[in-house]
Amino acid sequence: MPAGSVTSQRGWLTPNVRTLSGVSFLQDAASELLYPVLPIFLTVTLGAPAAVVGAVEGVAEGFAALSKLVLGRLADGRAKRPFIALGYGLAALGKVLIAVATAWPVVLAGRGVDRVGKGIRGAPRDALLMVDVPREQRGRVFGFHRTADTAGAVVGPAIGLALYELLDHRLRPLLVIAVVPAVLSVLLVAAVREAPPDQASRQRVAVAGPAVLSPALRRLVVVLTLFSLVNFPDALLLLRAHDLGLSTAGVIGAYILYNAVYAGLSYPAGVVSDRLPRHRVFALGLALFAVGYLGLGLAGQPWLVFVILPLYGGFAACTDGVGKAWVSSLAPDDRQAGAQGLYQALSGGGILLAGLWAGLAWGGDGELPLLVSGGVAAVLAPALWLAGGSLGGIRPEERYALP
Repeated sequence: MPAGSVTSQRGWLTPNVRTLSGVSFLQDAASELLYPVLPIFLTVTLGAPAAVVGAVEGVAEGFAALSKLVLGRLADGRAKRPFIALGYGLAALGKVLIAVATAWPVVLAGRGVDRVGKGIRGAPRDALLMVDVPREQRGRVFGFHRTADTAGAVVGPAIGLALYELLDHRLRPLLVIAVVPAVLSVLLVAAVREAPPDQASRQRVAVAGPAVLSPALRRLVVVLTLFSLVNFPDALLLLRAHDLGLSTAGVIGAYILYNAVYAGLSYPAGVVSDRLPRHRVFALGLALFAVGYLGLGLAGQPWLVFVILPLYGGFAACTDGVGKAWVSSLAPDDRQAGAQGLYQALSGGGILLAGLWAGLAWGGDGELPLLVSGGVAAVLAPALWLAGGSLGGIRPEERYALP
C-alpha cells in the first residue's frame, strides 16, 4: 500500500504522537512544578542576587542550544529513540541536583544538566513526531504536542501549590517531589516505536555534510533568532511578579493561569497555522508578547499579573509549536532533526544572551529590560504580519524543496 494511503488512514494522531505527548506531559509536570519557585528559591533561600536568576536560566538555555545544534545534525539518518531516552534521563538527573542544592552554583549545574537533556532530546523527538504526518497537518501535530506538554505545566504547579500549603510553605520538598514524574517520563520512552534508519537516507545525510537550508528557511531562522535576543527566560517574569508584591503562592497561581491559557490555545493555534499563513499566526503571538512585557513593565499593582500573564500565554501558544511547524514545512523529510536542531539552537543561544543582558540590567524592579523587549516586539509584530510571506509562510500546504 502506498505510504500516502497509510498516512490518510492513520490520520495525524499517530502512536508516536500520543506516546511522545505523554512523555512530554510528565516531564513538563516535573519541570514546571519547580520552575515557578526556582527564582524565589535562588534569591530567598540561597541568597543569590537577581542577576544570578537571569544568568542561571540564560546559561541553561545556552547549554540546551549547543546540544541541540550538535544532536540535531547527529540524529539525522540514525535511530532517534536512544537520543530521546538519554535526553529525558539527563533532565531527571538535573532535577535531582537542584533538589539537593545548598548553593546557587549547584542549581546552575542542575539546570545545565537538565537543559543539555532538553537539547539532546528536542530535535530527535520533533523529527519522530513528524513520521507519517502530512506537511499540511504538521501545525496540528505540534500544537497537540504543545497542548499535552503545557498541560503538564498546569498540573505540575497546581500540585506544587497544594503541597506548598500542606508542607508549611517549605520549598525544598517541592524540588524533591519534582523528580518523580521526571523519572516516569524516562520509563515511558520505552513505548516509542521507530523503524530502523534507512541506509539510503543515512548515505544522503553523510554525503551532504552540514544541513543545507533553502533560502526561505535561512531567512526564517535568521528572523526568529533575532527575536530571541529580546525573549529572556520566563523566570525573570516570575521574579517581576514577586517584586510587584505577589506571594510565593500567588506567583505559582499566576503561572498556572499562564500555562492553562498556553495549553488551551496551542492546539487551535496549530490548526489555524495549517489553514492560514503561519507568519500571521506568529505575528499575533509577537503582539501578545509585547502586551505581556510592556504590561509587566508598567504594572504597579500585583493583581494585574493575573491579567497580563494569561495574555502572555497566548504568545507562547502562537509561536512555540507554530515556529516548529513552520521550520518543519520548509525542511526535507530526511533533515528534520537537523533543521529543528539548528533553529532551536540559535533561538536558545539568543535566549541565553537575552537572559544575561536582562539579568544585568534588571536593577531593583526589572522595568527597563521589560520595556525594551516589549517595545522591540511591538515593532516586529506588524512588520512580520505585513512582510512575513517572504519567509515562506503563505501556503502551509506547499511542499518546499531544497534548491
